[in-house]
Amino acid sequence: MTTRGVHTTYEPQASAPSQGAGRRVLAAAALAATVPYLALKAAWLSGSRIGIPDGSALLEAGLFLTVANAVTLAMDAAVIVLVLVLTRPWGLRTPAWMLTVPVFTATGLLTPILLGFPGQLLVRALGFGPGPDEAAAREPFLDSWVFSVVYTGFTVQGLALAGLFVPYARRRWGRRWQGVVGERLPSPTGVVAAAAASGALALGALFLYWAFGGTAGLSAERAEAYTVESAVGSAAHAICALAAGAGTLLLTRGRTLRARWPLGLTWVGAAATLAWGAWMLIASLGPQVGGGEAPSTAGQLIYAGQMITGALATAVLTRFLISRRAS
Repeated sequence: MTTRGVHTTYEPQASAPSQGAGRRVLAAAALAATVPYLALKAAWLSGSRIGIPDGSALLEAGLFLTVANAVTLAMDAAVIVLVLVLTRPWGLRTPAWMLTVPVFTATGLLTPILLGFPGQLLVRALGFGPGPDEAAAREPFLDSWVFSVVYTGFTVQGLALAGLFVPYARRRWGRRWQGVVGERLPSPTGVVAAAAASGALALGALFLYWAFGGTAGLSAERAEAYTVESAVGSAAHAICALAAGAGTLLLTRGRTLRARWPLGLTWVGAAATLAWGAWMLIASLGPQVGGGEAPSTAGQLIYAGQMITGALATAVLTRFLISRRAS
């Protein structure tokens, strides 16, 4: 006699997530944090010069930059939709891919900012940032307040979305990260994980090399623009790459570990490595603002390698989640 098993994916969907005060605060914070960026992008698309100083290369923006502003405005507006999906009753009925793809992308784009921006504020507060003379010597691009407002907004968005997504995912897919990583994945997945870990180790070493002032693989213009603040950004990308590599190995080696830790490492590291590799590669292939020096061929290959490494780690993550669903 056979019985039909109950699909555990839909078991948590019996009722909507609890709308506690904490979730309402996080939702409000995420929505409020989108306002400055959306307002700036809308203003620039309509021809405003707010935040753009005289002499800025942005004043000579062509079609590529206009399209980029429109695309990034739409990306930030998608945060509003994500907040609704994560907090409204109908959000639990959203097809999984329609939620996980944008959340994965948001995780990837925001994580290096969450790591790097506070670090840059810290080194600036400690007096290691560029001095007034050095800052004045740079070509004007945007008023300094623009970066502070925008990146503060991104930081709030990242923290708030994480605070909303984790309980949502626990309710909807909690069984997939409960328990331990106790079984090895099939051999082909192990090969992919080894390739991802090797690429992540190489990328981590390279980003740390740049963080400490190395110039190999950088264009002359970017090498000359090195500061302690840019070093913090490189270190943040190194952390993300190394997290992706470590997470993939932990997922495939079958060690008795709490599943949520390697899952979290791989999700965050793979997302950041893939998203920023793709973002930087696309930006390097387009026209440079103000006729600046294009990234070197070596730099473009590094961005491509970053994207590929993130994609390999993502494949391992996906295979692991599929195996958990099947079991």
